[in-house]
Amino acid sequence: MGNLLTYSGIAAKVRAMESQFLTDSDFQEMASLPSVREAQEFLKRFPAYEELFAHTDGELHRGDIEKLLHLSIHRDFQRLYLFATPVQRRFLNLYFTNFEITLLKKCLRHIFGSNPVPLDLTAFQEFFRGRSRLDPQLLASSGTLSQLTDNLKGTAYYDLFHNLENTENASLFDYEMQLDLYHFRYIWQHRDKLFTKEEQKAITQCFGSKMDLLNIQWIYRSKKYYHLDAAMIYPLLIPIYYRLKQEDIQKLSQAASVEELFNLLSFTYYGTLSSADLSDHPDLEAMYRDVLGKIYSHARRRYPYSAAVLNSYFYFKNAEVHRIITTIESVRYGVNPGAITSYSIIN
Repeated sequence: MGNLLTYSGIAAKVRAMESQFLTDSDFQEMASLPSVREAQEFLKRFPAYEELFAHTDGELHRGDIEKLLHLSIHRDFQRLYLFATPVQRRFLNLYFTNFEITLLKKCLRHIFGSNPVPLDLTAFQEFFRGRSRLDPQLLASSGTLSQLTDNLKGTAYYDLFHNLENTENASLFDYEMQLDLYHFRYIWQHRDKLFTKEEQKAITQCFGSKMDLLNIQWIYRSKKYYHLDAAMIYPLLIPIYYRLKQEDIQKLSQAASVEELFNLLSFTYYGTLSSADLSDHPDLEAMYRDVLGKIYSHARRRYPYSAAVLNSYFYFKNAEVHRIITTIESVRYGVNPGAITSYSIIN
């Protein structure tokens, strides 16, 4: 009863916000539009995007569209944070590391991409003020990895960047992987301290599965694209085990071929949960989203009055933003509407 009383209000708030998500028919209509400009106009029909796209003039570049769509996620976070009780804010404060990691990845991709156009993060300044030690404008001014590392002094990320800076030939993959490791370890370490036993089960189910699936993706990529052996794969993986036990990870990493990897994967929890036929070697990105969508939906249904409702909301909101970006970019490049809808659903 306690959890019901604690979460009934915000659960109703989340359901109301979820009712504003775009439907499959909305995506089909957007995919059939002849131009990006009309797709932008189309988004103005929806409360989550109406104000953000209200003053756009002309066809926006992908980066500008992504910025506006990510601002919609920030606004949703702010709305829920203001509505939340101190108990519910414990999860939201923990979740905020997602936004920090995303911001740092934007900076890293800009630096590694040698983009001559200055990175503009001013739109995110207000959102981070008072919630984070990260200063978006200061970080955006970083032209090199050394400058970015210096600009992270006083934050939880400085040691991570400082250590990587002293690692020979550290790549963008190395930086992003270490940020992901930091994020998952942080969530894993704090879940028992901040949540009730019921909430711990929901958080563990979602984040544990996400870590397992990321490990599967990294094993797959290591074998398919880099032809690494097991000894070289192990250091790349998240050293936390949920449904995949250590022996499962060892077997997958030691697979002699991609074919053997998919065969082994078919006998795991995630292989049985996947809608795809693993013997056909499906796109693992598609499998990742398919399986995680089922897991987050299940957690929301099983723990309707817990932090799971907030966790699942942001998962599906991020999925919607990704699908919008995919659809608009496909419109930009003249992809057949039927192919757009199919691609955006599986990705």
